[in-house]
Amino acid sequence: MTDLISAPDAATEKIAEASASADASATAVLTNDATALPPADGDQPLAWAPIEPAPKKKRLGLWIGLGLGVLALGAGAASMVLIAPGTTVAGISVGWMTPGAAADALSNHLADTRVTLTGAGDDVVLTGADLGASIDARALADDAFAVHPMWNVTSWGAAVPGDIALDPVKAEEALRDAVPTSFQDPVDAAVSFDAATGTFVVTPSETGTAISVSELTDAIAAALADGGNSLEFSGEPTTAIASVSDDDATTVATSLNTMLGSIGFYIGDERTVPVDAATAASWLTVVDTDGELGIVADQAAIQATVDTLPALVDRAPVNAANVVNSSGKVLRAETEGVNGRAIGDTSNIAEEFAAQLESGDGIYDITVTETPFTSVNLVRTADVNLSTQTASFYENGQLVNSWKISSGAPGHDTKTGNFTIRAHVRIQDMKGADYVTKDVPWVTYFNGDQAFHGTYWHSNFGHVMSHGCVNMPISAAKWVYDWAPDGVEVSVHY
Repeated sequence: MTDLISAPDAATEKIAEASASADASATAVLTNDATALPPADGDQPLAWAPIEPAPKKKRLGLWIGLGLGVLALGAGAASMVLIAPGTTVAGISVGWMTPGAAADALSNHLADTRVTLTGAGDDVVLTGADLGASIDARALADDAFAVHPMWNVTSWGAAVPGDIALDPVKAEEALRDAVPTSFQDPVDAAVSFDAATGTFVVTPSETGTAISVSELTDAIAAALADGGNSLEFSGEPTTAIASVSDDDATTVATSLNTMLGSIGFYIGDERTVPVDAATAASWLTVVDTDGELGIVADQAAIQATVDTLPALVDRAPVNAANVVNSSGKVLRAETEGVNGRAIGDTSNIAEEFAAQLESGDGIYDITVTETPFTSVNLVRTADVNLSTQTASFYENGQLVNSWKISSGAPGHDTKTGNFTIRAHVRIQDMKGADYVTKDVPWVTYFNGDQAFHGTYWHSNFGHVMSHGCVNMPISAAKWVYDWAPDGVEVSVHY
């Protein structure tokens, strides 16, 4: 409803009525009635003359002046609440209006705008209301008044810009109903898991056809800017591009495939429980929501793997074992120490990991409680008894293994004394002044060129046979080679 201001004529009429009433009172005649006021003795009766009315000309001038004053006051008040003449918003005239009336005018004008669809449109007419046309009418009307009020004559005739918008869903529905033959939906690019390659792959997009809502919006805005409220627009189909392009889908697939390379449950930097690509893919689905690709993770599927974590993560500590000599010097770390560990609460892991996966993070950090390992020293020694032709091996004073051997024959005696193992040779030829023995295996040197080694050319163990070395069965020689690192003490005696 348009806001109104009282016309100056109404005030003038009211003033004239008041003037007529005053004139009537001023010209009233006093009655010459002798009984009303008796004369005094000897006085002559008084004669009453009629009262002269004030000159009409002066009173008329006064009332005309008052009327013009009221009119001036009314015009001044109007200039304080109206938008300047000639003002337009988005091409729609709002001059001589209050902001409220202007907002209504903008909305109504836009709703009544007529669009005739030509060509395939067969001259079907749609209105702005059919298309969900809108403009920020109230805000623009208030801005127009604030910047271009009527009292500011320098701002008369101003053009205020305004953005026209069409509801994309409502507009497309109206256009589809009007020209169904112009619409063939495009197909978005998609991402899915290919079991044969173990990777996520892209299905390309396909273009379609449509009537462009954005171009129609621009055409309506242009028509309004030119002062019109109707226009023609082609209903012929134009190319409609898929919302999800091949590039969009490739970006998502690349991110997923990168995640497959590291996905799993971690303790520190260790991927303690890897997740294979097929299992990970069974957790993940790529969805298309209004033209945006996103990842949805199946929490229930993840939970099936979470249920196996305690068996895969928990372990007892493994104590370290170090081979040492009699003085305690470490010769070799026989067994690396490993802390024990136990997984904590798993009740929220599936939910938390699902949220991580949906954001593109495939690394889940497991919380565990660790039990430290302890270290054990193993004092290893070797004993060669030339009298019994026996080699024995001890660990912390306890006999571990013993074999019959063949030590040096007369003239090639195995030297007695206390020695330490100094070198290991997997296989080699052994030569002397009068012999060459090829491919002697598992050689463990302890005194110069004397060593424990495997012997394939005889089995007469328990009797002296060698050129000074300690001949042993091949399997026994390999055991010594592996069991006794450099630095192990060897005692040779009778």
